Order: sequence, then structure tokens, then C-alpha cells
Amino acid sequence: MKQTSLHAAHKAAGATMVDFAGWDMPVSYGGTVGEIAAVRGGAGLFDVSHMGEARVRGAGALAFVQRVTANNASKLVPGAAQYSLLLNPEGGIIDDIIVYCISAGDEYMIVLNAGCKDKDWAWLVEQSAGDEAVTLTDESDDTALIAVQGPTAVALVAGLVGADVADTERFHFVSVTWNGIPCVFSRTGYTGEDGFEIFCPWADAPQVWDMLTVAGAAPAGLGARDVLRLEAAYPLYGHELNDTWKPWESGVGWAVKTKKGDFIGRAAVVEAKPTISSKLVGLTLTERGIPRENCVVFATDGVRPLGIITSGTMSPTVKAGIAMAHLNKEDAEIGTSVLVDIRGRKVAAQVTALPFYRNGV
Repeated sequence: MKQTSLHAAHKAAGATMVDFAGWDMPVSYGGTVGEIAAVRGGAGLFDVSHMGEARVRGAGALAFVQRVTANNASKLVPGAAQYSLLLNPEGGIIDDIIVYCISAGDEYMIVLNAGCKDKDWAWLVEQSAGDEAVTLTDESDDTALIAVQGPTAVALVAGLVGADVADTERFHFVSVTWNGIPCVFSRTGYTGEDGFEIFCPWADAPQVWDMLTVAGAAPAGLGARDVLRLEAAYPLYGHELNDTWKPWESGVGWAVKTKKGDFIGRAAVVEAKPTISSKLVGLTLTERGIPRENCVVFATDGVRPLGIITSGTMSPTVKAGIAMAHLNKEDAEIGTSVLVDIRGRKVAAQVTALPFYRNGV
């Protein structure tokens, strides 16, 4: 099993480790609910070094990124980042990604999800075959990524690195040498809170982690991260996103810019959009229960199936069971009462506006 360069730090902190996409990762440091509270109320710290980083360089870099992603990367200026999608020719989602503009036109970085990294990389390499204007480099093994998230996260980082870093806008990034370590501070994250994702050399991550923990950032594991992203209604590949559902079925159609010109999957999504009959919605349980992935959602008669839950949990922030679900569009109006089959017990729930939690970011 693979390990990040922070593995020893996690073990020393008493973390419970689990296999995640072939990586030995911390699921909790002793209490997921407390870790969620730390992120929602202060600053939490996550090791996300298992994510992948692909560098795209060359005179044809922008054209390549435009062809393989659904959003419009031509809008990016140096120092800006963009949520986007890799689509297959049928319009299904290969992965959701972040594109970083290093130098407009000729250098970009694409951050890939850990569970999809190998297949994403192979697909990008395949698409670049024969294109002499593009060079791809997999920088994943050399790059660590640490996320510090929460309402006090920006102030905490600014106090350590310098106040100027706080001027970085959302979905922008800045390069700073911190205590001799070259770092990139990106005003992004996947918790629904403000903060930074910090890229640094693999070997330097333990020093960065230690400086952040000494300053008061509380380590948090994968368990907390999954609840936080669900409360914020952020999709996760293999749950809300897959290689069959079109972006509008998965709640990420806003990241598809068909007017930018041709790209892989464009024809398929343009053809499919008028006929899409399902959508991603939020559900909040009105009775006690914990909804889980693949639980079937029924109409209130308990007989007619409406769809399935893609992700579910008990939310300590909302103080109720919450879920995202893939439902028939005609049954997906906010306020609609439904039943969720949880291990043979049908539990009352209501279609709810997404996200379940918002702090203004």
C-alpha cells in the first residue's frame, strides 16, 4: 500500500489508518465529529497528497486542455484555477478536476482525484499521442498537497506566511517561499469552508504540516472530509459522478461550456441534454435514520421507486440524516415528501435545496 510523506506524522498522532484508493490514509484521529466541528468552527488540516498532479506544457497546451475538458480554460489568466470535467466520447464523466493556469496558453496543471488518478493519467496521455505541441508530466510523486480549511484558516495561514497571502481570491493561487520551502497556496478546498490547499515538495510536507499544527490547525481524516463535502453538496466520483451519467444528471452541468467550441464529449452532451429525465437532489430525513449509498428512494406510497441515494450520512452540523440522491425529475421538486429504504425500514424524508450547509464561500 502506498504512503504519503506524512504517514509517520499521522501514526504519531494516533490516527486510524485505512486503505483508500491504494493509499494508507488517516480516516480519523480519534473522533470524526470533533474533527468536523474543528473545521466548521476553526481550522482543520487534511493530508490530500494522494491526489494527482499533471503538468501540461507547450505551444499547444491551451488547445489540448480545451479539447479534453468541458469548461472554458481560455478564460483563465495566470494565477487562476477552474473546476472542470473530463468527459468520455459518450458524454459521461471520467473525473472532475481543477485546472490551474500557470502561464496563459502554454502551461497548465490539472489536479486529479486520487481514486481516478491512474486512469485519468492514462487517458490524458492517450489524447496527447502524436501532438508534438504538448508535453505531459506526471508530478504526483514529487508533489504533496495539504488542505487547511475553516473560518479561521486564512488568518492562521496569513499569520504564518505573511498577510499578503490573504489577498488571494477564491479559485486563485500564489507561489510563496515559506521557511525556505517553495509552496503554492491555492484558495480552494472541498469542505464548504474557506482556506487553502498548499502544494509543496513531497519531502517538505512534514515540516509544513508541523508548522500548521503548532499554529493550531487540527488534523482531520477522511471520515470528516466526506461528511464535510456532503454537507456542502460537493460531488464525489463513483457516487454522484460516473462514466454513464451526463453532467446535468450529476449536478455539474454548469461546468460544461458547449459554446467554447468542440471538445471530447460535446456532441453527446448536446444531444442528451433535452432528454435528461433525472437529476441530483438533496434529501433530509424527517425521522431518525442514517441514509447510505444505494438506498432506494420511494414515493410516499412505499411502492413506486423514484431513484437511489448516491451519498448519505448523519450530519452533526444539520443534526439530521442527509443524502444526495439521483431521482426522476418529476419527483425532484423541493419540498416533495419521500421514503428512504434503510435496511428494509422506510424512513420519511423530504427533498431539500442544496447545499445543506453554506458559510458564504
